[in-house]
Amino acid sequence: MAHLKYKPVPRKLSKDITLLQHINNGNTALQYIELKVIKMTSGAVFQEKLGKQEVCIVALAGKITVTDGEQTFEEIGTRENVFEKIPTDSVYISIEQTFEITAISEATVILCYSPSEKKKATALIKASDNTIEQRGKYQNKRLVHNILPDTSPIADRLLVVEVFTDGGNWSSYPPHKHDQDNLPLESKLEETYYHEMNPRQGFVFQRVYTDDRLLDETMTVENGDVVVVPKGYHPVGVPDGYDSYYLNVMAGPTRKWQFHNDLAHEWILTRE
Repeated sequence: MAHLKYKPVPRKLSKDITLLQHINNGNTALQYIELKVIKMTSGAVFQEKLGKQEVCIVALAGKITVTDGEQTFEEIGTRENVFEKIPTDSVYISIEQTFEITAISEATVILCYSPSEKKKATALIKASDNTIEQRGKYQNKRLVHNILPDTSPIADRLLVVEVFTDGGNWSSYPPHKHDQDNLPLESKLEETYYHEMNPRQGFVFQRVYTDDRLLDETMTVENGDVVVVPKGYHPVGVPDGYDSYYLNVMAGPTRKWQFHNDLAHEWILTRE
């Protein structure tokens, strides 16, 4: 059985900061993505020096101030929890920089990393910069906030997106994959899903599978879990009565999201 689902295992970094998740190439099969989820009390300060990695800092909930020592973005973050379903603010910081996050209120922050050799400019990605999409129809509806889409010139490798799926709907559906470096038909992108549920005791189902079924895992995913997708199709089903949120990080050799649908299920898109 592949190890694809990671439960939150809280670990104190200081008395004011708790590391909830740390996904990296030491505990997963991923080579292009690292992910940290941290919980900060008001006034807490988190500092880190980047090596050959870029990072997108997402103010998931609460307010934070972010600085790279030259630019400072004061009191960013727009919501107290993700299920307000409004976009939030993020900050992109490039390689070999030192950054600092100060919690203005109690805050949850996601740090999305990818290897990079390219020096880019620090950038505030305001909530108003997010493009918003309503995707799908019938029982395949979801709300999308694009934080770092492949059309954005800000990042070198990272793509970051938020997806909200109401109860009784499917998401990342029909099943699609992006695990072949075969542009323009398909790009190779690893992916992570950070999940939250409303109400919190809810769950969703996520399947990750390949055409040959050598990888074929179906998981019950709960609040705070992370699912890693090194390859394969990866649909999500949301039971009635609960709403789903997930934040996707994608990265690979080329910063292009070009996916391939599972042909057995592509007919779903042609229904009238």
